[in-house]
Amino acid sequence: MADRPRLVIASGNTGKLREYRELLAGTGFELVAFDTDVEEAGETYVENASLKAEAALSKSGLPSLGDDSGIEVEALGGFPGIRSARLGPTQKERTGELLRRLAGVPRPWRARFVCVIALAAPDQPTRSFEGECVGEVVPEWRGEAGFGYDPIFLVPGTGKTFGEMPPEEKRLYSHRAAAVRALLESGALQSLVDAKRGR
Repeated sequence: MADRPRLVIASGNTGKLREYRELLAGTGFELVAFDTDVEEAGETYVENASLKAEAALSKSGLPSLGDDSGIEVEALGGFPGIRSARLGPTQKERTGELLRRLAGVPRPWRARFVCVIALAAPDQPTRSFEGECVGEVVPEWRGEAGFGYDPIFLVPGTGKTFGEMPPEEKRLYSHRAAAVRALLESGALQSLVDAKRGR
């Protein structure tokens, strides 16, 4: 449909973009990837997600989703949290650094993944939506699916890490899927579609 409303995904992370295309496939939007390259200077997931969404809205004029997420390890006091993407220059190094900090700490290493989505739209206040998945970090990398810390995050009751799950199974449990569900249940996206259609 040529007149589908467009929605900007304010990210340059190919893994995130792939997940958003799957999670938002039935919403009626044409998704547009746009890396704002904005500095994550906020102190919370909400602040960082909002910075990205509002920068994308400012540059594109289109409704925009920003996302910030992280892994929080209980034994490390919630570290790395919002600094999850900044533990090292590559994901392999970031994962290695997290496991290095956990060396010698008694297991299980309880943890949770958190995702906050911010929706910025013209003439509307920015809204945010949160999802989480509680599980544990394991010391060995398991699986090649997903991205980020997925291969060391064990999902309770499944016997699998996110790295071992196909996308359709990950959607049942993931923090990002939970945040998208909260967004969809709020009706915020549907109102944008209705406005586009002049309802």
